[in-house]
Amino acid sequence: MTQTTTMSFRSGLEEKVADLFVELNIKYDYEPHQISYTIAHNYTPDFLLPNGIYLECKGYWDADDRRKVKAVKQQHPDLDLRMVFQAPYNTISKKSKTTYAKWCERQDIPWTSFTNIPLDWLT
Repeated sequence: MTQTTTMSFRSGLEEKVADLFVELNIKYDYEPHQISYTIAHNYTPDFLLPNGIYLECKGYWDADDRRKVKAVKQQHPDLDLRMVFQAPYNTISKKSKTTYAKWCERQDIPWTSFTNIPLDWLT
């Protein structure tokens, strides 16, 4: 089968299915909508300090953990959650220039490195 459209697909299987639709003269829309959904989870922060500040400590910070922290902050805007990184200038992926620190800044989440935790966070 050959693709008769200039559309690009996310996988070879999607492209094969689209080719089948074209061959069978079936009209379709590819990824026409985004549908939101929520999956209930519980988040357990690493530390709660007497001043009400929650600290989350990360060495490696993967995409799932970033999504979790972002969702918690969006759903609990009054929660004082701050990040402590082993290496805050690591990039979020090999293909990205965004560091852990820059990601937090974009999300308005305070962050620090393990070696520079501000004393005013702790008292």
